[in-house]
Amino acid sequence: MTVEVKSAPPPLTARQEARRRRILHASAQLAGRGGFDAVQMREVAESSGVALGTLYRYFPSKIHLLVATMQDQLEHLHSTLRKRPPAGESAAERVAETLMRAFRALQREPQLADAMVRALTFADRSVSPEVDTVSRQTTAIVLEAMNLPGPPTPEQLAAVRVIEHTWHSTLITWLSGRASIAQAGIDIETVCRLIDLTGPAGRDGPADPRYRR
Repeated sequence: MTVEVKSAPPPLTARQEARRRRILHASAQLAGRGGFDAVQMREVAESSGVALGTLYRYFPSKIHLLVATMQDQLEHLHSTLRKRPPAGESAAERVAETLMRAFRALQREPQLADAMVRALTFADRSVSPEVDTVSRQTTAIVLEAMNLPGPPTPEQLAAVRVIEHTWHSTLITWLSGRASIAQAGIDIETVCRLIDLTGPAGRDGPADPRYRR
């Protein structure tokens, strides 16, 4: 049986990248004003100055578009964090600070946050590449906050996955009104303590011997 290997799409030209950025900006603006339902593909096309058919070539559906919008927002956050890194003494403290800064950024635009999180929740297999990109971006942000002296261990990567799952579910419970910002902070700080159980991390030195195997 012959397996067809899909080649990676060619990189965007400067003009195409500028068009894509206009589309993402229009998506974020519409979502920020009216949430998930306000993001209609025809309105996005009009706001960004592209033809509707062109928009669909970049983003096959509204879900694809909003997941890409979240990726774009995370890239902005990552850039901001690099300019002003978290200052906690331990890796757990730095990751918790980082995720709470992300939380507060989303809190400033709750309609946009709700639209992006709903898109992630609704995404099916056709959106897997975009969802995977969001996941990798989130992982990169967390690992950078941990400030590891070398490549992460399997145990550290497992802890990061659990932290990401908790952050995502905490966003959902906050957006649905079932948790306050204070409770979200407690949950995030609690799950970030998993890092302390995974051995050396960042500038923290060796883990507590009680947790070594």
